[in-house]
Amino acid sequence: MASLDELFSAARAVQQRAYAPYSRFRVGAAIATSDGRIFSGCNVENAAYPVGSCAEAGAISAMVAAGEHRIAAILVMGEGEHLVTPCGGCRQRIREFAAPDTPIHVAGPEGIRKSFTLEALLPYSFGPDNLGPR
Repeated sequence: MASLDELFSAARAVQQRAYAPYSRFRVGAAIATSDGRIFSGCNVENAAYPVGSCAEAGAISAMVAAGEHRIAAILVMGEGEHLVTPCGGCRQRIREFAAPDTPIHVAGPEGIRKSFTLEALLPYSFGPDNLGPR
């Protein structure tokens, strides 16, 4: 699996490319798969606010487009002093491709600020296993 340093570097690089002309709040996300591949995404705002997309959603889309379907770890990097954890919608998106014990690392420019499991951020979640075998 990719190292935290690799995830941090990937999230930092893509965060700089975020399209955030309205909020000026850039977010980057990097996903590691179990085979060590890294996929990243940044937030993309839109003048019609609900049409924008989150960094985590972009990283998940890149992962799926490459044929991967399992998140081994994710790192989300935001600006400012507060923790920038995935929003509720992104927590559910992550749940689609991650196990409850998947680590979610939250970072700022200085490094990792806090680490969680998906279960801690989205307890008693609804996921693919609730729908039975596919």
